Amino acid sequence: MPADGAWPWLAIAGLGVFHGLNPAMGWLFAVALGMHRGGRRAVLLALPPMAAGHALSIWLVAASVMAMGTVIDTAALRLVAGSILVLWAGYHWTYGHRHRVRVGMTAGVTGLAVWSFLMATAHGAGLMLVPALVPLCMGAPGAGQGSLLISLMAVAVHTLTTLAVTGLVALIVHEWLGLAVLRRGWINFDLLWTGALAATGLALIATA
Repeated sequence: MPADGAWPWLAIAGLGVFHGLNPAMGWLFAVALGMHRGGRRAVLLALPPMAAGHALSIWLVAASVMAMGTVIDTAALRLVAGSILVLWAGYHWTYGHRHRVRVGMTAGVTGLAVWSFLMATAHGAGLMLVPALVPLCMGAPGAGQGSLLISLMAVAVHTLTTLAVTGLVALIVHEWLGLAVLRRGWINFDLLWTGALAATGLALIATA
């Protein structure tokens, strides 16, 4: 498939949906803030700074991949990125649960943005976009403004999708379901996330 095909962008948006559904990426925190501060407004106000922190973490990875993709062989980039993902999955499986980022319910805009950035970085959220970013590297017009623009576009698509899903889930849980739903049915997103990291890394290595 050509590098300028639709699938990388659909993958980037799809990962935004996945990240938005993961409570570790923010909706659970937004719901808790809404319940602590007593209202939907607190839920909505929590979303922009969390989206900003997530976007910054994602962009650092996207910009790095786009920059490397213009100067090194694509197969080597896949191999390096895949190895990092597999190692990160191993680290997350072994130590991830021991290193939680804790921010109190009195967190302001800056605190929420910093928390979101650290959570996205610690979970390797940006690394999951690498398979979709590599084809975009191949179609980039070269280092400089072209690759920078593509990385910014990728971050924008991903962040807007993540923000929309995070906000929707947070409002549904806050307004109708309540946190009691977590006791009745819960998906182990940590396990799912670790598996996704490992699978993505292995796929990159296999196609290098």
